[in-house]
Amino acid sequence: MKFITIRIKWIYLFLLLLFLVVTGWYLMQPLTIYTNGEAVSADEPYTFHMVTAEFAGKTEAGKEMESYRWHPGTIMVPKGKEVIIQMYGVNGLEHPFYIEGTDYQGVVQKGKETELKVKFDKKGTYRLICSVHSNIQQNGPMIAYITVD
Repeated sequence: MKFITIRIKWIYLFLLLLFLVVTGWYLMQPLTIYTNGEAVSADEPYTFHMVTAEFAGKTEAGKEMESYRWHPGTIMVPKGKEVIIQMYGVNGLEHPFYIEGTDYQGVVQKGKETELKVKFDKKGTYRLICSVHSNIQQNGPMIAYITVD
């Protein structure tokens, strides 16, 4: 009767090769992002949803104050990939906006959705600014930050 002998170095070599094959297979799979249990393909553009928001209050002296904001106030966008920003007007009649350092601009109206397709080729932080509420004297600043990484 013949016995088969396997050297320990062959077992280690086999395990290393198996590890490399499994790792390579995993890395070659298309990126899939899961949100709310639904798969989203990496080939589809990212979509971000924003709304206009108003905060109101009174000072101790009874003076009414209000401030407009984008919600969410910050979004993270991948560099070099087209993304869609959908903005819905909840508060305020009209919010003309621009993205600082780019040619992107538009208007968000109350009760309507504005869709903006953007692509950033440089890393950094870009400001989405409502030109009507750009500072505290105009019930702002209504600024959102788009971080490109």
